[in-house]
Amino acid sequence: MTDTTVTYLFDPLCGWCYGATSMLDRLAASGVAFELLPTGLFSGSGARPLDAGFAAHAWANDQRIERLSGQVFSQAYLDNVLNVRGTVLDSGAATLGVNAADLVDPNRRLAALKAIQRARYVDGRDIVTADGVAQVLADAGMADAATAVKTPTDDVLAAHRELVGRGRALFQRLHANGVPSLAVIRNDTPRLIGSNALFGSYDNLVAHIQAA
Repeated sequence: MTDTTVTYLFDPLCGWCYGATSMLDRLAASGVAFELLPTGLFSGSGARPLDAGFAAHAWANDQRIERLSGQVFSQAYLDNVLNVRGTVLDSGAATLGVNAADLVDPNRRLAALKAIQRARYVDGRDIVTADGVAQVLADAGMADAATAVKTPTDDVLAAHRELVGRGRALFQRLHANGVPSLAVIRNDTPRLIGSNALFGSYDNLVAHIQAA
């Protein structure tokens, strides 16, 4: 019997990843097991100032994502996130938050990601600082993860680096051109499923996973 793993590559500050979350919920509800791996796309050297030009580009994309997925990008997000100058697009703290939630229960990684995404795109909250991410996680009932974000131990940071490293390595191995990306790995051989499958019909996505 082949050994099969479905892996979802993402970044918490990627609007397209937020758009794909409803499809992940359907996969999880139907019993499809998958692992979430962050790529660190918008952290470290990938972080950048959130200037007016980038904000306009992001909002245009966000409107398209909303039409395709039904996921809400609110006025609060536009007013309190995109239109606030002097902030940065840096997913380091949010990625740490998702990974910290995993340390107690691997099944919480998706719940933490969804809480962080909703905080940004619906509630217009700060998820680019450690304090902001910690408050979101605390409000979602993940006090231990919140503490780990505010005062990470060496073990937490090591686990975080390992997960991001795995995500980046798989992203590069697949020659993926962005996130979200979905990979089916059979017997240690990954196959990339086009991100378009995450924004079409659910049956089509399942067919892609089964055929990979």
